Amino acid sequence: MLTKDEILEALQSVKDPEIPTLSVVDLGVITNVEIQNDTTVHISMTPTFVGCPAIDVMQSDVRDCITALGITNVKVDVNYDIPWDSNRISEKGKAALKSFGLAPPPSYDMVLELDVLHNAVCPYCNSANTVMQSPFGPTLCRSIHYCNDCSQAFEQFKPI
Repeated sequence: MLTKDEILEALQSVKDPEIPTLSVVDLGVITNVEIQNDTTVHISMTPTFVGCPAIDVMQSDVRDCITALGITNVKVDVNYDIPWDSNRISEKGKAALKSFGLAPPPSYDMVLELDVLHNAVCPYCNSANTVMQSPFGPTLCRSIHYCNDCSQAFEQFKPI
């Protein structure tokens, strides 16, 4: 019988389709794993944003991953019972974002101040001498910034 840790380890291979260096586990969208017996697993996922276009692909990939482990009855629910926030991204996940050229969101305690949206560290040169160009990036979860030190434009995964 598989353990929860073994299932989470297997799910490390399931990547966010928009950020292929980042697993769904390290992104923090896997909110619950229930093993009911050796043939039944129930997984809950919470998308980063309502209407996230990648959630259906992730849901299907999670189901395929667990089925490949020999589990015949896999249920993958998308729910909003546990709201996602950027503090759910693991340290490994933040490193994966940076390796993809995205500034990871800063961690915050309890209250998210709007100023944090303007403070991004450049993923290319690690400079904090950056400016937000637009709070609207190519997806709902990203904003666009510019580094004054290395002259690179970059996206930041929004802290929410």
